[in-house]
Amino acid sequence: MTDTWLPTLITANAQEGFELAITLSRRGVKYTQPDVEMLKSLRPDYAHNADSLTAASQVIAINFQTVAAANNYWRG
Repeated sequence: MTDTWLPTLITANAQEGFELAITLSRRGVKYTQPDVEMLKSLRPDYAHNADSLTAASQVIAINFQTVAAANNYWRG
């Protein structure tokens, strides 16, 4: 992927920050496994696995921490 899709981590509020964290997480998966058909074939394996879902939530939480810090935790 060579397109510039992330010009900033700054968001207007926490909701937008959380959505950006999800986008970061999903993009990370796409960079790691660029084969869309492979991603689709693996989805049933992790979609019903509590450990995999917990790990995905943890990645989102870590990305949200990064975005929140970049936004000074939305405090003025």
